[in-house]
Amino acid sequence: MIDCGRGGVFDALRWLLRLFEGVVRRSSRSRLKLSIDAAGIGYADPVNYLAHAAPLLTTDPDPYLVAGVAVPDWLGVAARRTKCRSKHAAPFLGDMDPRVASLARGIMQHHWDDAWFHECPAFAVLSLEFARRIREAFADSSGVRPWFLGHVLVELLLDAELDRRTPGLLDGYYRVVERVDPELVAASVASMAGRPVGRLAEFIPRFVEVRFLADYADDDRLAFRLGQVCERVGLPPLPPQLATLLPAMRNDVAQRTDELVTAPGANL
Repeated sequence: MIDCGRGGVFDALRWLLRLFEGVVRRSSRSRLKLSIDAAGIGYADPVNYLAHAAPLLTTDPDPYLVAGVAVPDWLGVAARRTKCRSKHAAPFLGDMDPRVASLARGIMQHHWDDAWFHECPAFAVLSLEFARRIREAFADSSGVRPWFLGHVLVELLLDAELDRRTPGLLDGYYRVVERVDPELVAASVASMAGRPVGRLAEFIPRFVEVRFLADYADDDRLAFRLGQVCERVGLPPLPPQLATLLPAMRNDVAQRTDELVTAPGANL
């Protein structure tokens, strides 16, 4: 693993994040084509859905709270131009409909989770280390593709590790999400964001049906999905050998999972 001071890690990570965000914004305008189908569902924005939801999957989980922590990422597929921030959700915390209030709380929890997770030293070190390995393995000097993959792989491999540690966690997650009313979720999010939410109501049952999060556990399927993502955001195709790097990366994430899921203080 790389060894550098915390300040140096975060400075590099923030610079690369700004670089990558610029590439994605340009690609989104010119090349990104989103669809809700079995091949591409959700892969415009591969994220750690399960890590967001796992603390909420208690013996009696609130399906709208669990859906809420997924909403910002669902919008990245169903209505890419629409954002639902904490400031949009906060006025709905006291909604007379407890489902809407739970949805709002989940959205705010998502953004709070993202804020601390992306400042977590373990995430920063792993992201940069994975980017280094990819850059060296494939002589990729652009910086953008290795950084993108390093960032994403920490998140996706964390989801896979959480499901490995708790068999049935992923199945339970899908069962909980399946209980929500997609039309109510879409209408509520549209009210919060003040913007159209596209095909969100249609996307939610497809999200459950396709179950693409299960691909994170298999090296070949994960490499294939990551190749789709690179194509969608306008990055060069991935070498087929990427899958050979994944077992060691899985092990690294497994060793630091406790750090990656330990928030600084109580939840929101």
